[in-house]
Amino acid sequence: MQEIAAALNKKYGDGTVTCVIKDQYRNMAEVIADHPEVLDAAGKAIQAAGLAPFSRPVRGGTDGAQLSFRGLPCPNLGTGGYAYHGFYEHAVAEEMDTCVEILLQLVRVFAEA
Repeated sequence: MQEIAAALNKKYGDGTVTCVIKDQYRNMAEVIADHPEVLDAAGKAIQAAGLAPFSRPVRGGTDGAQLSFRGLPCPNLGTGGYAYHGFYEHAVAEEMDTCVEILLQLVRVFAEA
């Protein structure tokens, strides 16, 4: 972007284009890496809800990213939804119920700690 701005300023004169780059949405993985106990608790809660936990890197969760960088580590746990921000975006009610059960179990895990 800065190279394009420089090229346009060269062609059309200085100050024609300005380019400002700032962090707006950071990846919460760097915060979560410093707090493995959060992932451990999530795994216990998922198991207590009768599921097998698995982990894979994902991009998403603007609210969780903001909260993580403000001191509250928030891994993505899932929501029961699919195809976000597209024509086929949808949620499965039964999977949303499972998400609620996982959250209740997560509260129990932290309450016992």
